Amino acid sequence: MAKELTVAEKLKLLYELQLVDSQTDEVEILKGELPMEVRDLEDEIIGLETRLRKLQNSVEDVEGELSRYNMTILESNALIERYKKQMDNVRNNREHDALSKEIELQDLEIQLAEKRIREAKQVLEAKQGTLEASKSRLDAKKENLVAKQEELKKIIEKTTKEEEKLKRKSDRARKKIEDRLLKAYDKVRKSYRNGLSVVTVSRNSCGGCFNKIPPQQQLELGMRKKIIACEHCGRVLVDDDILMVGKEPPVNKDA
Repeated sequence: MAKELTVAEKLKLLYELQLVDSQTDEVEILKGELPMEVRDLEDEIIGLETRLRKLQNSVEDVEGELSRYNMTILESNALIERYKKQMDNVRNNREHDALSKEIELQDLEIQLAEKRIREAKQVLEAKQGTLEASKSRLDAKKENLVAKQEELKKIIEKTTKEEEKLKRKSDRARKKIEDRLLKAYDKVRKSYRNGLSVVTVSRNSCGGCFNKIPPQQQLELGMRKKIIACEHCGRVLVDDDILMVGKEPPVNKDA
């Protein structure tokens, strides 16, 4: 049957786990905001590529309209030529008037198509400008992403071994701590950005929130008879010599 750990031993294990996890946090800090920046850039690039595809399709649609308007002008001019030739062979005024009206209608078709062409060209010019600007922005984002990925890769290569070593240390430490304490430790650790769940008392204050710790509580900490949490932030408090638990020299009874 496994020996029941003393409160002092439990506190020491919790503090050792905190030290390991804090080292892991420092490695993450070394990476800085790079992982997030890389993810944000990747998302931006996906968004820009989608926008570019839509813009390109829109440009192609306008170019298709221009082609159709130009074809309309060609067809109308061909009809006008044909009607003019037919007018040379008209037999009465009614046929002449009918052909004249057809020529006028085709002239109107040409004028309308030319107006639509001018409008479409303006739209096309604006869309092409937006398309070129978006392409330039996309190229810049891709270039920036490559640089960030390379920078992150170098940091990861540098820190991977250290992270793996710390992960093993953390796993070993966790196996020695009872579930109830681990759950409380993790809950508090996730509550604070600095990840501190177990702290020492420094200058009579909590090492996490820096609020004053009453003298009586500090005496109890030194006795290590119970687990004490800061009444302000909930972090577990330990004394400066907690790591010496189990390493104290034996008491000389003859002294």
